[in-house]
Amino acid sequence: MRRLIALAVLAPLGGCVSTASRIVMAPVHAAGWTVDKMTTSQSEADHNRGRRERKEEERERKQAKKDAKRQRELEKQQARYSDPEN
Repeated sequence: MRRLIALAVLAPLGGCVSTASRIVMAPVHAAGWTVDKMTTSQSEADHNRGRRERKEEERERKQAKKDAKRQRELEKQQARYSDPEN
């Protein structure tokens, strides 16, 4: 009988202990989450650096393509004006 009473008294406390531990750990978890969001890991830094380099290479390719097109147009114009048949 005593065991049954002890079990009946302790059973509801299991939920209280779980809830109390969540409440106590909440600030720790919040601080950890904040630090994680405020800092950049090495892998994230490497990823970001790779992305910047790819974007820069793409800009350079586009600029080179634009410059080559402009050069071809200039050469066409020069050929037109220097051609004595026109």
